Amino acid sequence: MLRPWSLQIQLRPQSQTPLYLQIVHSFIEEIRRGRIGAGTALPGTRTLSEQLAVSRKTIIAAYDELVAQGWATSDSTRGTFVSPDLPSLPRWTSRAAPSLGVLGGDGFSWKKAPQVIPWAERSENYLIFDDGTPDPRLAPVEIIARTYRRALVRTARRSELGYGDPRGAFALRQAISTMLNSERGLATTASNICLTRGSQMALYLCSVLLVRPGDYVAVEKLTYPPARTAFARTGASIVSVALDDGGIELDDLERACDEFPVKVIYLTPHHQFPTTVSMRPERRLRLLELSKRKGIVVVEDDYDHEFHFDHQPLLPLASASLDRTVYVGSLSKLISPSLRIGYLVSSPGFVDDVANEIMLIDRQGSQTMETAVAELMSEHISSYARKVHGIYKARRDHFATVLTTVFAQEMSFTIPAGGLAFWVQFKTPLALDELVAAAYRERLKILPSDNFSSDGEAPYALRLGYASMNEGELTEAVQRLHRAYKSVKR
Repeated sequence: MLRPWSLQIQLRPQSQTPLYLQIVHSFIEEIRRGRIGAGTALPGTRTLSEQLAVSRKTIIAAYDELVAQGWATSDSTRGTFVSPDLPSLPRWTSRAAPSLGVLGGDGFSWKKAPQVIPWAERSENYLIFDDGTPDPRLAPVEIIARTYRRALVRTARRSELGYGDPRGAFALRQAISTMLNSERGLATTASNICLTRGSQMALYLCSVLLVRPGDYVAVEKLTYPPARTAFARTGASIVSVALDDGGIELDDLERACDEFPVKVIYLTPHHQFPTTVSMRPERRLRLLELSKRKGIVVVEDDYDHEFHFDHQPLLPLASASLDRTVYVGSLSKLISPSLRIGYLVSSPGFVDDVANEIMLIDRQGSQTMETAVAELMSEHISSYARKVHGIYKARRDHFATVLTTVFAQEMSFTIPAGGLAFWVQFKTPLALDELVAAAYRERLKILPSDNFSSDGEAPYALRLGYASMNEGELTEAVQRLHRAYKSVKR
């Protein structure tokens, strides 16, 4: 079969990224650039292995990964093809990104701050289905303590205990840049990155700088409440967009953008919050094309990229281009939420303005802690990540088994490919507020779907974070939830 394109794959044997993933990323980039169209046949595994001088098993692994992620389809007799569902796109162009400038006595009043998600405060004898947080008991406390002590001594000797760069410690920004480039397909330097005290601070800074009163911000119908509220409090009008099992519905988003002058799209494409679904490749390409055509900034919240269990994670939207994308991530979920290490990635001009805004509210983070985390990333984080990855996968599988056994035909869910929470839906209607109260009487705290609704409508569903409980606690929590459910359904 004739192919009107030539391969542009350059392998780097010394890279930490496995060869098969380098091949996967190269094919995805070729598809994004429009050089390989939907339905195009890929080279045979033997032919490509000879061209690239790698084993045929490496090519097979790469093709299997492309199929698993939805970029390709396989036919046992005809070969491997680019997915026919992908849209036909013009070639991507690389351009310099523009700067995205944008108590209690008489007479004492203030603007009331909404409680966007009920505080999941730990209390004795209560179990909590949080929104998907890690287990702090697994944090490598001794390693963190040793690393922090070394960093404290080192920063003191270098006279770095005073004020520093509001973008954060260079060593950590460089370490994050290296990680993003090698593992997530981005093209960054330290100048593209600003450290924040968790991803929520990054989202708040996005809302302050990207939105003016009267601007329109599109979010998914079910979404992360603190992000939606942050945009609303800066004066934005929120446009709710439908979603399904493939993520945000692009036809509905197109209609919304035609009806309103949408300036920003906020979404969680990797593990959609709260439903956990992954955005399909064809929709990712359409979304990027739409944002470019309409001049819309995409704020991509990749809050738990590290926790993906069934195949390699999909590359972020930002891996295609940072021209009109702000990428938000966090190390807090991997290491410990108490460390408060988030980051924002975009054009250097926008990052500099974010740093200026930080000077008004926080000045900078902990130089010592950031230096310590940079050392953790270079020496310890890979082994720790492998350890907790296995633990959380085992908890996920155990949780799915217990839910299926206890709730039988009363509940439906899809085991998430990644992330630290399940999205479960009840098969018959019930009053969610009554279920919350009944669960509390069973010494269980839960988060119903109405917490996440952008338009006031919510399914009969719950987001159940499983990672912060061990297998025994998960079993007990499900039993308490079932007792609460039965009391409400009577």
